[in-house]
Amino acid sequence: MKTVYTGILFLCIIFAVQGISADALAENKINSLYEQTDSESEKGDRPHILFLISEDPHNYEAHKTIPRFAKMLNREHDFETTVILGEGELTSFHFPDLTETISEADLLVIFFRRIALPDEQLEVIQNFLEIGKPLVGVRTANHAFSVRDSDGTMPDGYSDWWGFVSDVLGAENQGYGPVELGTRVNIVSELDDHPVLDGQRTQWHSTGNVYHNELLDENAVVLMTGTVEGQVEPITWTRYAGESRVFYTSLGHPADFGVSYYRKLLVNGVKWGLGHFD
Repeated sequence: MKTVYTGILFLCIIFAVQGISADALAENKINSLYEQTDSESEKGDRPHILFLISEDPHNYEAHKTIPRFAKMLNREHDFETTVILGEGELTSFHFPDLTETISEADLLVIFFRRIALPDEQLEVIQNFLEIGKPLVGVRTANHAFSVRDSDGTMPDGYSDWWGFVSDVLGAENQGYGPVELGTRVNIVSELDDHPVLDGQRTQWHSTGNVYHNELLDENAVVLMTGTVEGQVEPITWTRYAGESRVFYTSLGHPADFGVSYYRKLLVNGVKWGLGHFD
């Protein structure tokens, strides 16, 4: 496997010698585009997974957890992976090289919050789904394009997409539970033989607070629930948006990525989206 951190590979080597971590490099925003790929001769027919992420104080360190997870997918599951860290203000955000990269992707993973994109970038994401390609949404994806008035004014040529949550994820974001309590995670026992739940514990505790989601799609398959103070919420499900397979989980707190069965859940979600369990 060949791993490329565009424009900073040499700097990473130097800084590592000097005791500066790769995380610090990312935090200093020396570069905004991370790629994990292989040489053209090694790619073959492996599925290409594109991750779109943002870095802000409320996005659960996706800029740290997702590049590591993408490397794991590449190394242990033989996927080609690309991670793009977006840039800009929430109301005028963009993903470098999105149009070219998404045209080569087989599945899209999103982990970002409350952004407006250039109209042409939003259109390529919508087209990706309209042609039936699969999507995986992680945690803040349930307000991915939901820009609020308090976030500022969108310049001309930028758009939000509030309908993404209902039309694609099949749900409505209704807020969040108390941070200090975390979430008691349970699999839906009647579906414990579902391939996405392979390798899952029956119950565990996530440090992340629960997300309140009202499912709008009666055909969605809820695989996990989260409970806090007696209130039970759907936290992991699959559905179809047109011809697109959609997997969503509101789990994704930084500590979740340190849990092997959470990483396994995401791997299974990607494989389900690609039809590997059919």
